Amino acid sequence: MTTTTHFVLCVDNTGYEASLIVRKMYEVIPDRQAEEDNLLRIIDESGEDYLYRSNHFVFIELPVEVERALVAG
Repeated sequence: MTTTTHFVLCVDNTGYEASLIVRKMYEVIPDRQAEEDNLLRIIDESGEDYLYRSNHFVFIELPVEVERALVAG
């Protein structure tokens, strides 16, 4: 079984200036309940995962090789 890793680009950090950087890519941790509430679980600048409104981000598609390198390192 393979797990798809998703990455998003922060487009708005209003209210979260210390935790999110605009134009920076973040890894999304799958969380179905959060997604139902229009939230994304993101590993932010603290290195921990927190919930943020999905409208702060846009999903980006990366080549498989790039995703592998990002997840491995």
